[in-house]
Amino acid sequence: MPYFQAWEEFTRAAEKLYLADPMKVRVVLKYRHCDGNLCIKVTDDIACLLYRTDQAQDVKKIEKFQSQLMRLMVAKESRSAAMETD
Repeated sequence: MPYFQAWEEFTRAAEKLYLADPMKVRVVLKYRHCDGNLCIKVTDDIACLLYRTDQAQDVKKIEKFQSQLMRLMVAKESRSAAMETD
């Protein structure tokens, strides 16, 4: 699978994938110390979205993105309304 080059493009595609069918989406983080790469994968077994970085500042972006998804997963309100406020 090809990796996204732009973080904003990856997050939009991942949010769209999650909102389409929240029960099938998985998020996986993988860090390889020998390469110094952090990879995030969002998949629903049909589409697979990948983003890889070796920049320390991107770790905060990934952390913020994961917290957004977690808030959506536990929210009782409309999922689309919650994503628009962030």
